[in-house]
Amino acid sequence: MPEQLDCKGLKCPQPTLRMSKHIMNMKQGDTLEVVADCPTFEDDVQKWCQRMKKTLLWIRDEGNGVKKCQVKI
Repeated sequence: MPEQLDCKGLKCPQPTLRMSKHIMNMKQGDTLEVVADCPTFEDDVQKWCQRMKKTLLWIRDEGNGVKKCQVKI
């Protein structure tokens, strides 16, 4: 089961900063599921994954401006 991180209500760059802090306590191979409603989150998380060398498993639109993604650490 992936670890959950709720970043709703946070604006760029807060969701990816929270992700960076959260993964410090995770092991390689773990999965982090993040939900956010920042308008730039989809682009931000893709760039974050490239920069951090993590794998974006998927990202989807949950409706009402909310995006959810899973990242392999």
